[in-house]
Amino acid sequence: MSANRRAEPFYMTATTQFGLEEVLAQELRGLGAQIEKIGQRAVEFTGNQQLLYEACLWCRTAMRILRPFAGFHARDEKALYREVGRLDWSKYLRLDQTFAITAVVNKSTFEHSLFVAQLTKDAIVDQFRNRTGERPSVDVKNPDIRLHLHMIENEVVLSLDASGESLHKRGYRQQTNVAPLNEALAAGLLLLAGWDGKTTLIDPMCGSGTLLTEAALMAQRIAPGLYHQGKFGFENWADFDATLWETVLFDARQMRLEEPQCYLGGSDLSREFIELARENVAAADVEDFIRLGVRDVKDAVAPAREEPGIVIMNPPYGERIGEETEMDALYKTIGDTLKTNFQGYDAYIFTGNLEAAKRIGLKASRRIPLYNGPIDCRLLKYELYRGSRKVVKEGEEGGE
Repeated sequence: MSANRRAEPFYMTATTQFGLEEVLAQELRGLGAQIEKIGQRAVEFTGNQQLLYEACLWCRTAMRILRPFAGFHARDEKALYREVGRLDWSKYLRLDQTFAITAVVNKSTFEHSLFVAQLTKDAIVDQFRNRTGERPSVDVKNPDIRLHLHMIENEVVLSLDASGESLHKRGYRQQTNVAPLNEALAAGLLLLAGWDGKTTLIDPMCGSGTLLTEAALMAQRIAPGLYHQGKFGFENWADFDATLWETVLFDARQMRLEEPQCYLGGSDLSREFIELARENVAAADVEDFIRLGVRDVKDAVAPAREEPGIVIMNPPYGERIGEETEMDALYKTIGDTLKTNFQGYDAYIFTGNLEAAKRIGLKASRRIPLYNGPIDCRLLKYELYRGSRKVVKEGEEGGE
């Protein structure tokens, strides 16, 4: 066992989307992390180097894993430049490596995050120039070393970004011209629904298949980071342990289950979407675990001979003007289909159209606030009882 594996635990931060903090904390706990604090769109935790690598590979709802390495107070520009210049940057960055800085500034006397990033970059570059006569280059698109600067009320924390490309970009998506759910949010919806990866899961409006692909990765114990494009950020760090990383990768590949764990089925009215879903599912190498078909949502039925599980969907929100009646009709159809064809299931509808959602005509037992990009959304849970309890009077689904 390498010394690194037994290395002292250190502090890390995993970032995520609003509303997914608790499920991300649960994922990290499952990997053996000690949770220190659950904040807004972030979870702070401690663990060793092996845990850092595993978090990048296994966390389904994380966007980035950051490793803080310095903190200080910066009252003004001079102080920021001075404090950044006091750090020994040769520990984090080599002359031949490119770097980039992302700055997030809140409630501080500094107005602009871009200005803060620029000043930090200057301090780093100047240190190298003064010591060696040369300077490392900035590469905003694809840097070797990504630095994060987080400033709240003039308290600065600098972190190394372990992720590289954002972790939600799994790399199995074949086309990006449709606007599907991002992968971390799709995984988050499944985890919020409490789905166990063992029970039947149906998506009767599956679009390009992101929910189903993420479900297959969960059910078959496939690490989402195995699809990550390019290097992870930590592979360029000074302390990168290639042997440990190989072991973590090997272990992850061994975890994959080849036997289907549950029934996963999806359908969509659009043949084009189903073709796209097939491409994505094949790119993720999970086509053996998902059944897809072209079908209108009104014709969707629970699979015969399968125990009831969950039905989950992300219907259109109808953002364009004049789509109100169309959306009302669609959501009423969704409600009718659920009541008639999915008795005994739990239904989860993720939508940004809360007015149209009232047409579903069922009482939501849970309403979880989330965002899809900038759109304020809810994940609505409906319990579809067998028999008489399922009938709820029209319009009973109230507002917030």
